Amino acid sequence: MAKKETKSFILRVDSDTMNAIEAWAADEFRSTNGQLQWIITEALRKAKRLPKSKAKKDVGED
Repeated sequence: MAKKETKSFILRVDSDTMNAIEAWAADEFRSTNGQLQWIITEALRKAKRLPKSKAKKDVGED
């Protein structure tokens, strides 16, 4: 299996939003970073902006 390439970046979020994301992540048994990745991926999928190969692969993941 090919290694996934990831890119790092800095994200500034107000404390109330970050607290909500951290609580949501805990509820879903994810890390905060994992939760942010999931939120972004879901938004891109719903907007039909994911590359075709990524959209098909993510359909079966939970």
